[in-house]
Amino acid sequence: MDVRIPEPDNQVDELTGYDLFSTDAALTESVQRAGADWFANALGDYGGVLGRTETWRLASEANRFTPQLDRYDARGRRIDEVSFHPSWREILGLLRSRGLVSLPFRETHRGRWVAWAAGFYLHGQVEPGTLCPATMTQAAIPLLQKEPALWAALGEKLISDRYDPRDAPIADKASIWIGMGMTEKQGGSDVRANTTAATPVGEGGRGGEYLLRGHKWFFSVPTSDAHLVTAKTPDGSPSCFFVPRYRPDGSRNAVRIQRLKDKVGNRSNASSEVEFEDALGVLIGEPGRGIPTVIEMAGYTRLNCVIGSAALLRQGLVQALAYARRRRAFGRVLAEQPLMRSVLADLALESEAALSLSMRLAEAFEAAEDDPLQRAWKRIVTPAAKFWVCKRAVETCGEAMETLGGNGYVEPGVMARLYREAPVNSIWEGSGNVMCLDVIRAIAREPDAAAALLDDLAGSGVGEPTIRRELESLKALLASDPQAVEGQGRRIAQRLILVVQAVLLRSRSPDFVADAFIATRFAPDWGRTLGALDPTVLDCESLLERAFPGDGMDPPP
Repeated sequence: MDVRIPEPDNQVDELTGYDLFSTDAALTESVQRAGADWFANALGDYGGVLGRTETWRLASEANRFTPQLDRYDARGRRIDEVSFHPSWREILGLLRSRGLVSLPFRETHRGRWVAWAAGFYLHGQVEPGTLCPATMTQAAIPLLQKEPALWAALGEKLISDRYDPRDAPIADKASIWIGMGMTEKQGGSDVRANTTAATPVGEGGRGGEYLLRGHKWFFSVPTSDAHLVTAKTPDGSPSCFFVPRYRPDGSRNAVRIQRLKDKVGNRSNASSEVEFEDALGVLIGEPGRGIPTVIEMAGYTRLNCVIGSAALLRQGLVQALAYARRRRAFGRVLAEQPLMRSVLADLALESEAALSLSMRLAEAFEAAEDDPLQRAWKRIVTPAAKFWVCKRAVETCGEAMETLGGNGYVEPGVMARLYREAPVNSIWEGSGNVMCLDVIRAIAREPDAAAALLDDLAGSGVGEPTIRRELESLKALLASDPQAVEGQGRRIAQRLILVVQAVLLRSRSPDFVADAFIATRFAPDWGRTLGALDPTVLDCESLLERAFPGDGMDPPP
């Protein structure tokens, strides 16, 4: 008897083959609001390219076939080469070709920072590992612009949109990548505890050559054409150095890769441990000013962490919503079931709030040089946003994965990759506690700027009693005993960002979004778990349709 096993129905693949830009109403509105319409066509084109099934395949391969280190060649010569899967190079080339490394620094158009942030946000939804070299390279540009000799040699190669994957001396390349080497085994985030020593060659000083000896516990993208590295000069003061992969004579610099990190996520990207054996470095900035130099660079990389986490939030929401609209359980489609709708609506609110915050910070970065209020947004809100949005990405990616059930927990799959990726932005460039302490220090050191920021929020939240109450409570908390303030750093950062997000949604999003956010986020029992809210205060249908339109989706089988 021929018994045939029936083909299973009610199986829903993770979503690919869609336009990431046009389906995101909040993003397209943000681009228009910021005056970045001049880049909208480019974003629309890139959103289509990223959404192709082929691009998702490349992303999957880049994470399945991870970087491999060869320390020696066949004859025992030290080469320290890292090989990447061709899919990594193809996706990294896509990112660079779209101008998403240097755009904010080479364009003069209004909205240039939002234009870049929107493209970065789109790319981060598909393959976030490739954002790492782009982030560090971008953050190095404003530092290197202050070094005339280096900028003369590097400027065109940093600004270039050409992708040059060759491992070769900088002088021979069309474009270059810059990495970072800050943390050491004994210090972690405490860069002042670093022990790597820099000995001058000749007189030393700014622009002078030094020989570096020591180690770095995390050395990001070790095949970058150069790294910015912290080390101590003979007087014991920390300074920042430009350390190229190749010396001027064409020989390999003495940066020895000990191993590649076996990371939880971010697997397409190579991170390493290295030792310096009298590696050549050029001092940038003033001697002994390495920490301020690192902090300046971190201001940019932390913004990228916020946007990258918002991208993970967005893609988790889209995958969960697309799945729930097609998967049936207990006699009907998941997205029609009240409790699931509560979860999806909560994810939608979290995603739009994170996006709105990211784009507002991008606006502040563009205007901060000439506007004290925008500098306050940049200096105070950025670390608070990194703390909050990166933390929320971890939780929401887990919740989005759960929407797919066991299908979300298997490899290969988009959801598994998002879930593994989420924690890195919270850890890299300063953990949650470091961010919260940075917020408190910024407020204490610049009380006038903090007051201006809170006044700006109060003015934008006029007519909203809940926002007014929260601001008054936050001001009272900040005025309490300094020791108590430090111990409540996470509460302060969280409350600040929730107020900021509420103000932004009230002024920039439809009322049904702002109403739902304020009604839920300031409810006494909110925050214990996603989806634990009162759906009667939400317009769920409008929230979910705005989050990801269902028009273009196939009907449930």
